[in-house]
Amino acid sequence: MSLDFSQFRCLTFDCYGTLIDWEQGILDALRPILQAHGTRTLDSELLRIYADLEASLESGAYRSYRSILEDVVRGVGERFHFSPTAQEMRSLPESLRDWEPFADTQAALNALHTRYKLAVISNTDDDLFAATAKKIGINFDFVITAQQAKSYKPSLNNFRVALDRIGLPAANVLHVAQSVFHDVVPAKSVGMATVWVTRRRVKEGIAATLPAIGQPDMEVPDLKTLADAAGVSHPAMQPL
Repeated sequence: MSLDFSQFRCLTFDCYGTLIDWEQGILDALRPILQAHGTRTLDSELLRIYADLEASLESGAYRSYRSILEDVVRGVGERFHFSPTAQEMRSLPESLRDWEPFADTQAALNALHTRYKLAVISNTDDDLFAATAKKIGINFDFVITAQQAKSYKPSLNNFRVALDRIGLPAANVLHVAQSVFHDVVPAKSVGMATVWVTRRRVKEGIAATLPAIGQPDMEVPDLKTLADAAGVSHPAMQPL
């Protein structure tokens, strides 16, 4: 699969899972809670439970992502028959500030920013993303959060809000993400081309998003490959 990158003027990105290693962040936050309550499970099972709980909670009436994540911890406790403390429930959203970008994120975004405007469309709160943005170290031209849209991906509303804010036709915007469920399917539904970042394939059996069937316009294993495909380069970009 290939794309004509000359048609795009703005690239939009999912954040957690695409730019940020959220699966590692989730595991680092949840493992100590399980351990404190004498519970153990496979990482793949814990992430599957996370995906089920998060998607269910986000499908209801809008509320803050911080409260969604607190209830994810509550739900994990129910699955494993323990009651997390208030601090344990807060620990998951509070951990977001420590979640690290993937090794190629900053260099690839810097390279792409030399040719395109860059935006983030993320299922998060404004303050939580502000802390993450410091980790990424990129001044995005547009940031669209669930808090601003008052909905969560895969709602089409998030992408329509983004297109309205960016002010470009959908044909001139390329969406880049790791989740077919949250991003590829709805972005294509509003007319955006999509790139599926398949980082997860190197970790067989681990997935923090629900499965879905969708056809991206292009697949890449990482953001360096995306920047190479777009014909941009950056001195800091080295093979992974």
